[in-house]
Amino acid sequence: MDKRLIDWPTFLGALSLLLLVTVPLVLFPESGKEFVNKANEFVTTQFGVLYLLVGLGIFFFLIYVAFSDNGRVRLGEEDERPEFNNFSWAGMLFCAGIGSSILYWGTIEWAYYYQGPPFGLEPGTKEAILWASTYGIFHWGPIAWAIYTLPALPMAYFYYVRKKPVLKISEATRPLIGNLVDGPLGTIIDVLFMFGLLGGAGTTLALGTPMIAEGIDALTGIGVTMVLKTLILVLVTAIFAISAYSGLKKGIKVLSDINLVLSIFLLLFVLIFGPTRFLVETATNSVGLLMDNFFHMSTWTEPFNALGPYEKTGFPESWTVFYWAWWLVYAPFVGLFVAKISRGRSIKQMILGTISYGTLGSLLFFGILGNYGLHMQLTGEFDVIKVLNNEGAPRAIIEIIAQLPLSWFMIFIFVILAIIFLATTFDSSSYILASVVQKEVKDEPLRWNRLFWAFALCLMPLVLMFVGGLGTLQTASIVGGFPLLFIMIMLGWSFMRASTADIKASEHYEPKTFSLNYKKILQSIRRKKKKQQKGPIDAHFEEEKKDD
Repeated sequence: MDKRLIDWPTFLGALSLLLLVTVPLVLFPESGKEFVNKANEFVTTQFGVLYLLVGLGIFFFLIYVAFSDNGRVRLGEEDERPEFNNFSWAGMLFCAGIGSSILYWGTIEWAYYYQGPPFGLEPGTKEAILWASTYGIFHWGPIAWAIYTLPALPMAYFYYVRKKPVLKISEATRPLIGNLVDGPLGTIIDVLFMFGLLGGAGTTLALGTPMIAEGIDALTGIGVTMVLKTLILVLVTAIFAISAYSGLKKGIKVLSDINLVLSIFLLLFVLIFGPTRFLVETATNSVGLLMDNFFHMSTWTEPFNALGPYEKTGFPESWTVFYWAWWLVYAPFVGLFVAKISRGRSIKQMILGTISYGTLGSLLFFGILGNYGLHMQLTGEFDVIKVLNNEGAPRAIIEIIAQLPLSWFMIFIFVILAIIFLATTFDSSSYILASVVQKEVKDEPLRWNRLFWAFALCLMPLVLMFVGGLGTLQTASIVGGFPLLFIMIMLGWSFMRASTADIKASEHYEPKTFSLNYKKILQSIRRKKKKQQKGPIDAHFEEEKKDD
């Protein structure tokens, strides 16, 4: 147990900030909730357009990078094969990025749009129904996965190309802020990321635990109690603690593979034994509607409603801006994880694969599970809206699954899938949190460090679940994650600056996927300097020369 590897300022800073926020929420839940909600309203209202522009900008920036020279750089040695096959790689990135939240929102999100549609439409109308089945795919689609992918670029590049044994957000900004990374500024960047992740993880628990509890109640009839929710939380913690302790290949990969197989089984069962034609046609129509209105949905802000006679719905702030802020909070974590599992792939493969696989997975869940619930509502076979409004979303979700043939068995599969989804998200989170608080990660983070963060991820949400503060912690994490808007821009800029300079300095440029040997690049620059006897080497390389 080598404690010298731990970056203690980051380790203690993240814990201190989390305690600083959660302790007042425990002691003063009502006033704390009011303060956090006002702060969230201010951020989403005053800076909502900034979130929308950054989201759209990140998407087009990544498309540009994927088809540029920078996108052809291989993450690893020449001719190195990907560490994981496409199936396992897609499963791990999807499970880490989505978790049990996709089971929750993929099944029920349409119902909220049905009752409160965008663009000032009347609830329950034909137009509202069309958008109800489309907006979820948009919120969990290409822009969401682009936001997730951006941090992976500099982190994967520095880890696999420049051979920096550090998995930190701050380290990825070094080409821009230089040695400031090693001081308080670097620590603040990493602490903000960890706080956002811890709060976001609390949100995932807040959604997943009651849903699993409702499923167990439907299977056993024991009732949904706080004791049951606590036992579920303990079970999930034990699973992801064992997985995180086992490591990336033995633990996280195996759980993700199981998860992917169960997900495919669930979706195929609903597609085959549900209203197949309706599901296919509605999903296809939703994709077309989304493609037709992508820019409109990405930039809709209701600018005139607050001034004229039209009522302001608050839809963009409540949904799109909120979702973009949520993805930003999670982005450094998912980016770190995607970077860690993408060895042997090119930058282009990592970008297009993450956005494509992620969007396809979300489309399938919303297009099949979501539209199945919508079909129940429209045909009158089951009143989803009534159950949602009277008994809550978790009960409505389980009741939708209960309408399937072999209902008991399918609820069982759904519950198992939700538990593993929750566990895979958390074991990935604990793995990355442990990586961030270490000064270097040569292979995997220290085992005791991974276990510590596995239990830390559980303990605080468990306490807040008893006092009803999980939702407030989620909102606080989004408010605290506001600086990530600017850190994301820094990460993109940092990657382009570093990779472009390395490509220009490389003596082995090829018009296809290629590897960069950073040591040879430095040697080449030194030889040229001796020949030319000109001014000092560019500061970008001078700093690396000292490190070398």
